[in-house]
Amino acid sequence: MSTIPIYPGGRRFYENVHLTQDKGFGCCNLAVYWKRKYRGKQEKEPWYLSTNLTDISTTIKIYGQRFGIEAMFKDCKTGGYNLEGSQASPDRLVRIILLIALAMTSAWLQGQKTQSQRKQSYVCRMSENKRTGRRHSAFWIGLYGSSWIVSMNECQELVLEMMASVRNKMPFYQQGLRAVMLIQQPL
Repeated sequence: MSTIPIYPGGRRFYENVHLTQDKGFGCCNLAVYWKRKYRGKQEKEPWYLSTNLTDISTTIKIYGQRFGIEAMFKDCKTGGYNLEGSQASPDRLVRIILLIALAMTSAWLQGQKTQSQRKQSYVCRMSENKRTGRRHSAFWIGLYGSSWIVSMNECQELVLEMMASVRNKMPFYQQGLRAVMLIQQPL
């Protein structure tokens, strides 16, 4: 495959390709894609994708979605619910996974809503220097959005005292309260 002529920003699609001479593989389509240089970063090598799909655009789009799936696995493990540390029996583990699926769906939906309202900057730092991708998943934003609202409610008296002494910051505080109201609205 390394002999296929491809350059950064290029894409090629081959139909009915035999990738191996061994039995069991048969024919498939081959999509070759090399991301172009973006913000000074260049992928070191192209993607070689064996697929049964019929066009390169769909193949690349679906393959790109796997990065969201990998973020989800991190969220299920040490990033959110600490599934690895549960030490549960197989029967109980199934129940835990079912509860995690429900909680994760709820957090993900809440995060999607927060992102669609463009209020995620209240919940988390949006980006860092030299980071090209998004920093947090919709799940993470939904999960920590709930924590942010709880902390806003717990500290409200203290914050109001501080706002009394720094009146010029009141519009920013009111924006935060509006964000809380929007995030708390039912899905």
